[in-house]
Amino acid sequence: METLVNLSAQDTHAIWLSIKVACGATLIATPIGFAVAYVLAFSRMRSKALLEGVVNLPLVLPPVVVGYLLLLLFGRSGFLGPLLQRLDIRIIFTLAGAVIASAVVGFPLLVRAIRIGMEGIDRNCLQAARTLGAGWWDVLLTITLPLSGRAVLAGMTMMFARSLGEFGATIILAGNIPGVTQTIPLAIYEYTNTPGGDRMALNLCLVSILLSFTVLLLSEAATRTMRRK
Repeated sequence: METLVNLSAQDTHAIWLSIKVACGATLIATPIGFAVAYVLAFSRMRSKALLEGVVNLPLVLPPVVVGYLLLLLFGRSGFLGPLLQRLDIRIIFTLAGAVIASAVVGFPLLVRAIRIGMEGIDRNCLQAARTLGAGWWDVLLTITLPLSGRAVLAGMTMMFARSLGEFGATIILAGNIPGVTQTIPLAIYEYTNTPGGDRMALNLCLVSILLSFTVLLLSEAATRTMRRK
């Protein structure tokens, strides 16, 4: 406990920023991830393999490469740069940039977990509902979503945990600005390059482990509750 008490104000800010980034990335990515997982699980589109490859690309690319591609996309001379400038929206070196970077890197894990849950749904249940006159929205809200609820929760948990540990894409797109974009991994990196910073780096490592373990415990408790119901 002594090491955790000695956190500086900058470290505390980095912890809260990490939580904000992880929460923001998870909330933004979950609806999109659910839609993509639904398409991959139930659609018969010919280009499904291509879509699956694009979705899983951040999983196999180095995070630094993902961050650089996002930098090219959102930078001033990038594809969306002129549009963002006209709308007075800034992504580079901001908290929004950190959220986007974490969302992109963790997105494949989210989609994969939800897709596995959807593919485990008995298709006869869906077919029976349609035969009885249920519309697409009714089937989605009353059958697909409830039966894949545990998979969605598992995907969100992995997404949150992955966002807490995101480093490469974040440092490229959002930078390492104390109090603005410096999350726990970035603060640890800075301490490891600072003479005498090993103790502070260890403090943040312990905090990171504690946060991740807490998220896993909460997810497991929620999963058990959903299984009983």
